[in-house]
Amino acid sequence: MKRSREKEASELFAALYPRLAGWCRRLVDDDGTAHEIASEAFTRLWARWTAVDEPRGFLYVTAANLVRDHWRKLERERKALRRATTESAIGPTSEQADPSVRLLVQSLPERLRVPILLHYYADMPIREVSMLTGRKEGTVKADLHAARELLRAHLGRSLDHTP
Repeated sequence: MKRSREKEASELFAALYPRLAGWCRRLVDDDGTAHEIASEAFTRLWARWTAVDEPRGFLYVTAANLVRDHWRKLERERKALRRATTESAIGPTSEQADPSVRLLVQSLPERLRVPILLHYYADMPIREVSMLTGRKEGTVKADLHAARELLRAHLGRSLDHTP
């Protein structure tokens, strides 16, 4: 039994790891970090192997959460660097909105961010996103629409602030 479990996990790894790592790579823009995140997602899956009904969904949702944590860490580092450099400047500096889509997606509430990541970045159809998140297809569509509207509004504000 242990042998078949290991074989099944090995086959799943061979089938899904390249795509998962590639998806992470597009989100974090760094090969090493992408592989760390994908590997960690598989490690967490392996730890819960017998309790997970949908391994592919578990992997992508786990990776999405790890990507979010990575983005938060980067944002904390950016803020610390910005603080350190502006403390030496004379007078306050205004923070300009960063129109980077990645940062905008990062700022979305999790309810909207996860469907965006799964649908647009992992190329999953709405039906699959619905199954993975446990939401009805109509709810996923509404969340995707709401996320796009928030992103559109923020991008519009960012573009309006050009000097």
